[in-house]
Amino acid sequence: MSVEKLTERRPSLGADELVTTLVPPPRFDDVRLSTYIPNPDEPSQAAAVQDCGAFAERVAAGHGKRSGLRGLFGRKNGSGSGAAADGKPGLYLDGGFGVGKTHLLASIWHAVPGPKSYGTFVELTHVVGALGFAEAVRQLSQHRLLAIDEFELDDPGDTMLVNRLLRELTEAGVFVAATSNTLPDKLGEGRFAADDFLREIQSLSARFGVVRVDGPDYRHRGLPEPPAALSDEDLAASAGRRDGSTLDEFDALCEHLASLHPSAYGLLVDGVSAVHLRGVRPAEDQAIALRLVAFADRLYDRAIPVLVSGGSLDELFTPEMLAGGYRKKYLRAVSRLTALARDAEATALR
Repeated sequence: MSVEKLTERRPSLGADELVTTLVPPPRFDDVRLSTYIPNPDEPSQAAAVQDCGAFAERVAAGHGKRSGLRGLFGRKNGSGSGAAADGKPGLYLDGGFGVGKTHLLASIWHAVPGPKSYGTFVELTHVVGALGFAEAVRQLSQHRLLAIDEFELDDPGDTMLVNRLLRELTEAGVFVAATSNTLPDKLGEGRFAADDFLREIQSLSARFGVVRVDGPDYRHRGLPEPPAALSDEDLAASAGRRDGSTLDEFDALCEHLASLHPSAYGLLVDGVSAVHLRGVRPAEDQAIALRLVAFADRLYDRAIPVLVSGGSLDELFTPEMLAGGYRKKYLRAVSRLTALARDAEATALR
């Protein structure tokens, strides 16, 4: 049986389709606030569920919708607790990887009537680039809620763009919920000269009430290290046994990812049952590493098992990379890829 290669796929999406595809990924189709199980040793998790519920109620009720900044910024409605009740148009879920922030964000989205949109930070910036700023604002300002996963500011251009976009959307009455591993006033820290853009970053952070979600990575609680890499022969045999699998050389896939916008990575793996990568080794530079982070996120969103030969998944990023400004992104990717490798092992894809 012939096995497909991801490097032979070149997905594309028309500009007019971009906003309609802004929905939670398949892994989070059925999540709800009621299905989030707080860790009893981490009180912030139960508090976060309450805050998210109060924020969703406020969004659903449309408090402040198209009523100007006084309604959005200046009033406390007394419901909920913490940041959810402070009248700001944004709720910002801050915490480490693997504590369920995306579960909570998708749950807010499911709890709110439409029109609404949900996307990663990368997908959002791609929408703006494809549609143009004015058209993106026109379409998104008709929505009740914009949910943004993996909120990061990796360069000054993103900082200026997103601050302006969220300013215009919130002034139009759109509520915003976001997740990140970095507090909003620390966005961009360690990545570029954030001090030069401090006013923009502070303006952006002022639009969000922050809710902490503490705790260990649930994907690693009591679980072993990533499964050992397979031999090339066993990897090929695994790919041949499962319909819908792909098998690619790791270096060739890295080159292919560079030819696609990261917003297309989800389409790249749609319909794939398992991803097999031959000759995995540490990323050569930061550009490749960040593409692999985005690719890992899309695999995790779709719960696609991953099997590899060559190096170990927990050595994908060098010690120098893990010591830099993108440390949290790299650790999240390792966490998610490890979970997907365990999924492959558990379902006996080998």
